[in-house]
Amino acid sequence: MSMLSPKRSKFRKSHKGHLAGKAKGGNEVSFGDYGLQVTSPGWITARQIEAARVAISRSVKKFGKIHVRVFPDHPYTKKPAETRMGTGKGGVEGWVAVVRPGRVIFEVEGVSLEIAKEAFHRAHHKLSVKTQLVSREPVL
Repeated sequence: MSMLSPKRSKFRKSHKGHLAGKAKGGNEVSFGDYGLQVTSPGWITARQIEAARVAISRSVKKFGKIHVRVFPDHPYTKKPAETRMGTGKGGVEGWVAVVRPGRVIFEVEGVSLEIAKEAFHRAHHKLSVKTQLVSREPVL
């Protein structure tokens, strides 16, 4: 199990940024038939992405193809416990993908709506944001 993280980055540490607003792009199902769309803003860690991907692949089995539409390219830092104020910013703890409402983070193709629903329901429990199922064609 290899965790997602950038091979190299321009800067080691970055600002927190802000989570206001809707997704700027990646808000439509582009590769598969069904997608898992984020409905609340947040950070998704590399571990959460991997856990959700595994959960989806267990449901989808051999039939379907999974597309992961997010990549954790934002470093987050943490100071050691019981450290006094000052002494600069903490070390890089891990990598997150910043997601805003509307962003499609996973897509599946080649499976029925029932299987997609089940797969995304399992994946939803691994994530720290609210999600909903969306499809390329409007669901009847």
